Amino acid sequence: MGRILWGIIVVLIVLWLLGLVLKIGGGFIHALLIIAGIIFVVQLISGKRSL
Repeated sequence: MGRILWGIIVVLIVLWLLGLVLKIGGGFIHALLIIAGIIFVVQLISGKRSL
């Protein structure tokens, strides 16, 4: 599950950067990136990191 989450985070960051450069889908991608960031922080706090 951890690898899938990391993959989703990486994909969202790439899409967010493309959205910034190309000015497309900014709001939706930004919202997804915020959600992924919250999940990442919760994982760090809970200490359940599996690499």
